[in-house]
Amino acid sequence: MVGPFEQAILALMIAVIMLGMGASLTPRDFVLALKRPKGLAIGVVSQYGFMPFIGFLLITALPLPEAIAVGTLIMACMPGGTTSNIFTYFSKGNLALSVLMTVTSTIFGVLLIPIVLLVYAGALDLEIPRENIIATLVLLLVPVAIGMTLRKMNANVGAVTEFMGSALAVFFIVFLIVSWIPRNWGFLMETTWATYAASAALGLVGIFIGYNFARALKLHPRNARTVALETGIQNGPLAVAIIAFTFSGTEAQSYMAVPVLYSLFIVIVSTCVTFYFRRANTAAEQAMPDGLL
Repeated sequence: MVGPFEQAILALMIAVIMLGMGASLTPRDFVLALKRPKGLAIGVVSQYGFMPFIGFLLITALPLPEAIAVGTLIMACMPGGTTSNIFTYFSKGNLALSVLMTVTSTIFGVLLIPIVLLVYAGALDLEIPRENIIATLVLLLVPVAIGMTLRKMNANVGAVTEFMGSALAVFFIVFLIVSWIPRNWGFLMETTWATYAASAALGLVGIFIGYNFARALKLHPRNARTVALETGIQNGPLAVAIIAFTFSGTEAQSYMAVPVLYSLFIVIVSTCVTFYFRRANTAAEQAMPDGLL
């Protein structure tokens, strides 16, 4: 399903995406985040509180085979994706907060993802090799650190690296559609409606809950949009990479189904949500203070 050459391409893409994520940050960003941590804390709670629980509910509510359920749970436990930064920008959200939330959820993910997977996999009686996932997450922190170093050494090089990472995140989804879907067309035609429902609902419900949670906590509308998109848009490429490097054989096809379909559906869902956010023009849309809240 995913050959050695494709695994090498996949690993390279993920490394560049994470490199670009690191290049978008400076030490000052973390200092600012620590001074005003409320927005970031809300993002972490949304990412690792709501999303895994949404995945758990979908697995229990829908008639999903075990392999599909494993893929759904892994997808639900992923950190935020860099694609959310692009949609945040076009939806007139808070781009600085979006980038910080993406990186924060990724860094926290090294600790929180194995814990969340342990809790929910145990509750659902699913077998997931967490050691491989932990190793993959730890290795991904290396390109983030390199990206931050490049940004500190040369701002222009950092900006180019950041752009490459963001662009490649979008290209990665196109790569999946072009390479994976045609070769697995027969499998997708035989896939039940529940798999498609889980793939589409995961992001849509996450965005809805993230936005209303942020608004209930009185966050500015621009920041609420950011939290919504950061909550619902998971790191699909990371989920695909973890499954490709963790599972083997024909079963990997089923494990990968939800992450691939999610990556396709989340672009459609996020585009519709972005158009909705851009049209929002209420009295609450005042100039936002210089900060993250």
